Amino acid sequence: MGNVLVVAEHLHHKLTKATLVAISAGKQLAGKIGGECQAVILGKGIGDLATELTSYGVAKVYAVDDAGLEHYVADAYASALCNVAKEKGAEVILATATAIGKDLLPRAAALLNAGMASEVTGFHDGGMMERPMYAGNAIAMVSIEGSPKVVSVRATAFDPATKEGSGAVEQIAAKAEGGGTKFVAFNETKSDRPVLTDARIVVSGGRALKSGENFKTVLEPLVDALGAAMGASRAAVDAGYVPNDLQVGQTGKVVAPALYIAVGISGAIQHLAGMKDSKIIVAINKDEEAPIFQVADYGLVADLFKAVPEMTEEVAKLKH
Repeated sequence: MGNVLVVAEHLHHKLTKATLVAISAGKQLAGKIGGECQAVILGKGIGDLATELTSYGVAKVYAVDDAGLEHYVADAYASALCNVAKEKGAEVILATATAIGKDLLPRAAALLNAGMASEVTGFHDGGMMERPMYAGNAIAMVSIEGSPKVVSVRATAFDPATKEGSGAVEQIAAKAEGGGTKFVAFNETKSDRPVLTDARIVVSGGRALKSGENFKTVLEPLVDALGAAMGASRAAVDAGYVPNDLQVGQTGKVVAPALYIAVGISGAIQHLAGMKDSKIIVAINKDEEAPIFQVADYGLVADLFKAVPEMTEEVAKLKH
C-alpha cells in the first residue's frame, strides 16, 4: 500500500497535456498498489492551477507556491519535490518523460537514494512495469526494490486524464535549495503550428529533401494545408536542414498522432521508435524497399518533389 505522487507540469500558466497523461498513469498505478493518486505542483502564483488539478480526479494536490520556483531550475525543483515526497510519505514519484521530466526525476531519485524506471508504458500486478528497450524492439518487465520509487512514463502510452469530481488542495512550504544554479532566460521557439508532441497530424521530412530550403518550399506548404505540426528525422537534423527541436525518434520526440506522414524518410529503427504508435502512418519514398513501408498503413512509391506538391494542391482543393 502506498500513494503515487504525480508531478504536474505547467507552461504559460496552463497545465500541459503531459500532466494529464501523468495523472492517468498515476491513477492506474495507484489502483495496482492500493493507494491514492496525489499530485504536486511547484511554481509561483499557481493556486488556481492547483485547484484545476483537483478536477482531474486526484485525491489531493500539494501546492508549493514560492518565488524561488517561479522558473524551472532543476536543482531547486528537485529539492522541493523531494521535501514534499518525504513529508507526505509518497511510495512512488511519477511524471511524464518530457524534457523537464527527464531532467528532474533522475535528480530526485539521486537525492532520495531511490530506484528509477524510465519511459514506462504499462503497469501490472506485483509492482511489475513494462518499458521498451532496443528502440522499442523488446519490452522489458521491470520492478523497483525499496521505497520510494521514481517512475517516468511515455507520453504516448496513456490517454490524458479527463475531468471528474474534485479533491482538496494543501499548501506546503517546501524549502527549495537551488544549489549553484540560477535561472537566466527562457528562449522559447514560437510557432503558429501545433506543438509537435500534441498535434493530431504530423508531417515529417527526411534527408531525401536535400536542403533546408526544400523543407520550406516543398514540405511546409503541405504541413500548413493540413494544419499539422512539422517533424524531421535525425538525418535531416544532423544535416542542418531544420532545428533539433523538430527531431522525431529514439533520441528526439516521441509522437503518436492520428495521422503521421513520413516524407523521404527511410525508416531507420531509431526513427520508428518515435512514431510507430501513430494511428495511421503514410510513407512517401522513391525506394520501394525502404523499411518505413513495413510499418506504414499507406505507402506511395514516388518522387517526393512531385508527389508532395500534388498532395498539397489536392488538400487545398478539399478545403475550398
